[in-house]
Amino acid sequence: MNICSFWVSSMKIPFHGCRFSRPFFSLSSSSRNRIMTIQSSSSSTSSASISTESKEKKKENLPWLIVGLGNPGKKYAATRHNVGFEMVDAIAEAEGISMNTVSFKALFGKGLIGDVPVILAKPQTFMNSSGESVGAIVSYYKIPLKQVLVIFDDLDLPFAKLRLLPKGGHGGHNGMKSVINHFKGNTGFPRLRIGIGRPPGKMDPVAFVLRTFTKQEREELSFTLQDGIEALRILLLEGFDKSATFVNSAKKIEQTG
Repeated sequence: MNICSFWVSSMKIPFHGCRFSRPFFSLSSSSRNRIMTIQSSSSSTSSASISTESKEKKKENLPWLIVGLGNPGKKYAATRHNVGFEMVDAIAEAEGISMNTVSFKALFGKGLIGDVPVILAKPQTFMNSSGESVGAIVSYYKIPLKQVLVIFDDLDLPFAKLRLLPKGGHGGHNGMKSVINHFKGNTGFPRLRIGIGRPPGKMDPVAFVLRTFTKQEREELSFTLQDGIEALRILLLEGFDKSATFVNSAKKIEQTG
């Protein structure tokens, strides 16, 4: 019996002592090409997936920029026009972020709020040139404008009221004018407005915004700053809509209380 014969009944194939000039299985060139194409396609898809994940992760890690507008120096420290500075100071204290660095023409600090990286900034260019500092920070860190929150005083809001908006114009505020100009006219960034009220009688608004707060106003403002800190935390950790709802609900409660 030929040792290379097949015993079908037992499915045994004794190959001992046999020599074969060709392999049992061979692929046509078209089959090999198909396999190589599939492997190449799979590799490309995998690389594209990794690249997309890398870009998304990088995007997620971009910091938020929180800017308070105001004027530098002791002369302006406690004035109405500087409540943006005061809000950033309150945030820095609450979150344990040091603001001792001077960079990009601003008092500057980096830290985390929850697990979100943030940059806090108080431009030292004087109010009307705030955009020089803000624009430089945004450009250097490549921060999307939707992650830039600008905090400033507002004559058109009742005293100590907050309003969070996703975008808008400058409303006659010179600091915001400068910021928008350095964003090349783009107004699509969120802003937190802090009401400082209207000047009494026929007082010049310029003189009014450079006035300090009364003792009673200062007490009321401290609650507003705490609400602002909470609004920021909600914004960063839960999103704009929930933060805006918190701000608006707080206003309604105060008005009905």
